[in-house]
Amino acid sequence: MKVNGIHHVSALTADAQKNLDFYRNILGLKLVKKSVNQDEPTMYHLFYGDETANPGSELTFFEIPRIAPFHAGTNSISSIGLRVPDTQALQYWKKRFEEHQVAHGDIRKTAGRDTLAFQDHEGQRLVLTADEKGKDIGEAVKQSGIPEEYSFRGLGPVELTVPYAEATLRVLTDVLGFTEIGKETHEDRGTVTVLESGNGGARTEVHLIERNDLPRERPGKGSVHHVAFRVQNEEELALWHRIITKEGFTNSGIVERYYFKALYFREPNGILFELSTDGPGFMVDEKPEELGKTVALPPYLEHRRSEIEARLKPIQ
Repeated sequence: MKVNGIHHVSALTADAQKNLDFYRNILGLKLVKKSVNQDEPTMYHLFYGDETANPGSELTFFEIPRIAPFHAGTNSISSIGLRVPDTQALQYWKKRFEEHQVAHGDIRKTAGRDTLAFQDHEGQRLVLTADEKGKDIGEAVKQSGIPEEYSFRGLGPVELTVPYAEATLRVLTDVLGFTEIGKETHEDRGTVTVLESGNGGARTEVHLIERNDLPRERPGKGSVHHVAFRVQNEEELALWHRIITKEGFTNSGIVERYYFKALYFREPNGILFELSTDGPGFMVDEKPEELGKTVALPPYLEHRRSEIEARLKPIQ
């Protein structure tokens, strides 16, 4: 068995309104679900995606007000990939970042593709990838203010930085079914092992970096909480539960998230992995035109709506 690429990536923010201002208004992502952290429903959980919230397009944020800034290092998800159609789109984004004073680098090759690294207002590290040969490219967000030919189409490669790569590499290949497809050496990052899963392509890749010259990352606003990998359905997730348990990993068991079912475990370098089902998806309770308009709660939290909404600071 093997996972089928990236399902979603979840990160941390200190301010949901400023987060929305950046990811919707500057990046043009669609707010596909304005919900709450189901484990702590007094906090927002914002989900961004493509036009119809397809699996593999969701970048999510837990709001933790007053959380301290992160300190970069190892044992971490060190950058999030976002796919755009081609290199011409990267040229558009480089100019847009300059106009909006978004910190960014230069366009350069990574794993055979043109890429553009940038940071949000909290230092979150992201990389735009020109996915010219992409499979399942995703749906452009409409009425975002971004020309559709340049817009976000889904998640791209996720970068992991660890002090010792061997144990993480074994989990990715021997347990989750990733295939190593190459190695690269970069002056600023060292050796990068490129792995793909499922049907391959940028939407399925993990880039594994070994750096034993850095301290361990201290999480905070601007850091990533976990990465989730795609599984087809609940039956397949049950099989994965047995595999992960047999491999000796302490895990969450199958967790109901309403929009999908999930299984959580930590790999040997402490990075939190999640396996998530593709369905039922984010339109199980809202029509496409309603996505992100109101606070969406799963049925098992609906009886607490008044209490929950009273403790959330409204966002526009």
